Amino acid sequence: MMLHHTLLLTIAICLLVAGLVGAAFYAATRPATLKFAVGPANGEDAKLVQAVHRHFSSDRANIQLRLVNTAGAAESAKAIDDKKADLAVVRQDIAMPKSGLAVAILRKNVVVLLVPAPGSAALGAVKPPEAKPAKGAKGVKPKKTAKPKGIEKVEDIKGRRVGVIGRTSANVDVLNAILKQYEVLPDHITIVALDPDNVAASLRDNPVDVIFGAGPVTARYFADAIAASSADKESPTFLKLGAAQAIENRLPVYEATEIKAGVFGGHKPLPEEDVETIGFSHYIMARRDLSEAEVADFTKLLFGVRQALGTEFPGAAKIEKPDTDRDATVAAHPGAAAYLDNDQKTFFDRYSDLLYWGLMVTSFLGSGIAWLTSYTKADERLRHTHVLDQLIELMTAARKAETIEELDKLRADVDDILRKTIQQAEQHALDEQALAAFRLALDQAQLAISDRRVMLTGQTPGQATSATMADVTPLRFAAP
Repeated sequence: MMLHHTLLLTIAICLLVAGLVGAAFYAATRPATLKFAVGPANGEDAKLVQAVHRHFSSDRANIQLRLVNTAGAAESAKAIDDKKADLAVVRQDIAMPKSGLAVAILRKNVVVLLVPAPGSAALGAVKPPEAKPAKGAKGVKPKKTAKPKGIEKVEDIKGRRVGVIGRTSANVDVLNAILKQYEVLPDHITIVALDPDNVAASLRDNPVDVIFGAGPVTARYFADAIAASSADKESPTFLKLGAAQAIENRLPVYEATEIKAGVFGGHKPLPEEDVETIGFSHYIMARRDLSEAEVADFTKLLFGVRQALGTEFPGAAKIEKPDTDRDATVAAHPGAAAYLDNDQKTFFDRYSDLLYWGLMVTSFLGSGIAWLTSYTKADERLRHTHVLDQLIELMTAARKAETIEELDKLRADVDDILRKTIQQAEQHALDEQALAAFRLALDQAQLAISDRRVMLTGQTPGQATSATMADVTPLRFAAP
């Protein structure tokens, strides 16, 4: 019986170990879903992240995204700190999550200050229809709209209408930070909000003297602003931020940079020369405690879809890796750094500890099963030895019995032992060696009882032989 139970226990433990291994493999290979905070919902960042989400879903990647819409970069950063999101797009100049680490630089932004050309739509000028000169008369050239006087440098913005491209007040804050460097107070200018999705229409309704924008040079709203600020062969003027380095020193969230000559193209390359300005970055950040393996997989997938997104989002191809040095201003997540530095862990590297402990536990269970089996067999041997000792004691007692009643009692004890042994044999709890020893002891005990019965009753040898055959119970059953 115990051997049967031991076998079942062994099978159960093996199935349990196999189930645990299967569950671990399933958990390690099933897609992980990461919550991604980005906003506003109709912004360029949100549209790009939605496109990344679609690519991950269609490719059935091992990382899937669940978008969390926020009002802007500040709320996205807070979602990281509040553990309401695993990933987020944040602006370096607005808010950086305290518990976040960089995964990628989504885009680098530059500040652009444009002074519209005279006669441009941005200034509210409407080009009149050309009048045909009278026959024989000379054509009269239309008068040009005068260029706003004095807007040649940032300080000259004072008292002007400034159109700020953006959906939130974030770019207004950037403009105020710049004007503070030049001692221009916010109430010295009039802010006009320009819709980044329809800059031309915004300017038709609200003409401005200066256009301010911040974003990647590939942004469509820059091209629209330049087009609205151009007239005939006249191009807008780009204002230089000569104090860009000073602004960086005062506000490290900004960095001094340049708008390269010709970056905006056009019939005449714009700008005509490099323009000093400041810039800031949009980062994809991950929670500090997010699994390194998951962040590494996400980083790999993100950089893998850049080219596929390039047609719809030209700036996607410019997604850059963050600084992975230990002393970086914006520290990189270890998972992202591992992939970007080609130090990503393999499956066995990731789960080596788990495999090691799994082998240790399996070895321990195997040793336990072996001990249990050995203990069970030892216990069975002890029980078999006890039965043999009982039979030997009965045999000894039979040879000393003084009455027939004593022999009858001994015979009843032998029958009881025989009945129990037969039950164990039917349950396959006895091996062949145990049965052989039991047969021998049983025969001797029965023989001793029969011999003593002959002596007490005074039977003849022939009668003794018959009595002996009657007393001896043959033990016939199949061995296990």
